[in-house]
Amino acid sequence: MDRQSVYSLGLFPLNDNDNEDNNSQVQKHLIDFVLSYHVDNIFIYRDQIRENALVKQYFCDVDISHLINYNEELAHKLASAPADIIPLFESALKICTQRIVYPSQKDIKLPNHQLILHSSASQISIRDLNATNVSHLVRIPGIVIGASTLSSKATTLHIQCRNCGHPETLPVTGGFSGVSLPRTCGRIRSDGDAGEKCPLDPYYVVHEKCAFIDQQVLKLQEAPDQVPVGELPRHILISADRYLCNRVVPGSRCTVMGIFSIYHAKGGKGNNAVAIRNPYLRAVGIQSDVDHTMKGNATFTEEEEQEFLEMSRRPDLYELMARCIAPSIYGNQDIKKAIACLLFGGSKKILPDGMKLRGDINVLLLGDPGTAKSQLLKFVEKVAPIAIYTSGKGSSAAGLTASVQRDHNTREFYLEGGAMVLADGGVVCIDEFDKMRDEDRVAIHEAMEQQTISIAKAGITTILNSRTSVLAAANPIFGRYDDLKTPGENIDFQTTILSRFDMIFIVRDEHERGRDERIAKHVMGIHMGGHGVEEQVQAEVPVEKMKRYITYCKQKCAPRLSDEAAEKLSSHFVSIRRQVHAAEMTANARSSIPITVRQLEAIVRITESLAKMTLSPIATEAHVDEAIRLFLGSTMDAVTQGEGQGNRDLMTEVNKVEEQLRVRLPIGWTTSLAALKREFVDVKGYSEQALNRALVVMQRRETVQIRRGGAQVHRSGV
Repeated sequence: MDRQSVYSLGLFPLNDNDNEDNNSQVQKHLIDFVLSYHVDNIFIYRDQIRENALVKQYFCDVDISHLINYNEELAHKLASAPADIIPLFESALKICTQRIVYPSQKDIKLPNHQLILHSSASQISIRDLNATNVSHLVRIPGIVIGASTLSSKATTLHIQCRNCGHPETLPVTGGFSGVSLPRTCGRIRSDGDAGEKCPLDPYYVVHEKCAFIDQQVLKLQEAPDQVPVGELPRHILISADRYLCNRVVPGSRCTVMGIFSIYHAKGGKGNNAVAIRNPYLRAVGIQSDVDHTMKGNATFTEEEEQEFLEMSRRPDLYELMARCIAPSIYGNQDIKKAIACLLFGGSKKILPDGMKLRGDINVLLLGDPGTAKSQLLKFVEKVAPIAIYTSGKGSSAAGLTASVQRDHNTREFYLEGGAMVLADGGVVCIDEFDKMRDEDRVAIHEAMEQQTISIAKAGITTILNSRTSVLAAANPIFGRYDDLKTPGENIDFQTTILSRFDMIFIVRDEHERGRDERIAKHVMGIHMGGHGVEEQVQAEVPVEKMKRYITYCKQKCAPRLSDEAAEKLSSHFVSIRRQVHAAEMTANARSSIPITVRQLEAIVRITESLAKMTLSPIATEAHVDEAIRLFLGSTMDAVTQGEGQGNRDLMTEVNKVEEQLRVRLPIGWTTSLAALKREFVDVKGYSEQALNRALVVMQRRETVQIRRGGAQVHRSGV
């Protein structure tokens, strides 16, 4: 004892001290990093801390690459043991704020700071997360499909004994796991204290004296384009707190950086296993993709930009783009050109009064089976930067727009975005558009024109963005397009939905020997050697390069109409309206495909997309001419179809047959179809086609009903 030498040896305290020394060393390094890291004589984090502290926001956004440049070992520690280093980093930030902002006030009480990390390092997908990643830093891209409301999470609990009023504070460690209160009272008794012991479980929580922080639980799902075929998209829960709350809304694409952690779910099924834990991510940084045009923030190298600029100056670029769209499909040049326009899109405009005009182009392909409509849709899904393919029969209104779900644990409602929300900034391909139920089809009216989806369900009223183009494919009513019927009888859509499509193509399966031979050769060439009669363009602009070029054009270019082009457009629109009016007068019926101001805006959008394709800031008359040609070849062609001379004769015959049928069948009478055929076709000399057509028209007007599988005709109404 006299020689002041070691008189006892404690193993554990020594290690603890060692650990504390180590921690204080790490903290010192971190303080040095924040105070001394600079790029080009700009002290990034010093300035950031000062700016944030002066507006009472106590957080600091740190780029991990800066930390790697400063001290690689420290960055490695942060990545492999984030749960230990992040609290040290946050206390280092607090010390730095004290030194930078309040150097003279030593006793000022600063709140805890938050560290937010971001990085451009490699990403890992949700399905690749495994046990080796637990408690490491990971960076995961995805789409937010659900976001809970803000809840308050306690950081320190103030507890008090019921019996003797002894107070204590308990720190709450992170994650979803709860905290358990001590079973016995911790009051230290003096020797003279003779009172009885406090009972078991004496503590209760004094909420007013606890410290809380905001917490939000997000549900992150894999982006649809990263999910392998036949797999369900995986999702993971993300716990975001303090300044990371309310950063993202359902439907936004983002990259989350966080600590891959586990928690033990209380209750529920299958929790008998002792060591099974559920994974979740404790977010330490959320980067939202601002530009909405590409997965991740699309950045282009100088060589790439140079290459794209050279490409945009090619005189045949428009033709080339059209040829590159589904080169394995023969012909359909105008449809391919329209799809090229749809991929580039027009310019979105926000007027001074806050009204938004959409820039996305919607296209409807309506036609016979076997004309490769679905293949075109599948190709667009591959080539568009963001795309979702869905089939009409398997899509409900909620699946296309948004649904309200209930959280199992908290019993709260939250929103989950559907296909139109997830494809925000891209294309939605809807196949079998005619097989959708009417009430489901109505759900996308708003999404196609206003580009928003309003939800009012279960007490949640909100508006989600769906800035998407719609490419839809449908069959006519009878499976094939019937030439003898008007477009109105072939197309079973309401005018409300048809007017929202900028271009409507009627794809016909023409029987013509020369064309059939060419198609047959083309198909055989593809099956035998992988390329058809049309020259192979795939090598010229590969899909990946085309995708990047589309992204580049969308990001960099928003063309405007020149005065001459605008003048030409407006005069042309007036002449189109006059032409449609004249056609309606001669046919004595309203056109089933309406030509409204929306169609004028459609031609404007097509013009802008043609200019955008060549990275031209002004849309000229040449662009307008091509846009008008496309519009006339699609929508106007669909409007004027079925107005042949023979057709008009047929219509007059149908009207006569209809009058005679009304005389022949009083209301409430039933007769067989065979008797009517004998009477009208054999005796009176009308054509069977006219009789059938008249019955179809009367059935539509609910004048007659066809019964017994088409054998009987019953007159039911006026």
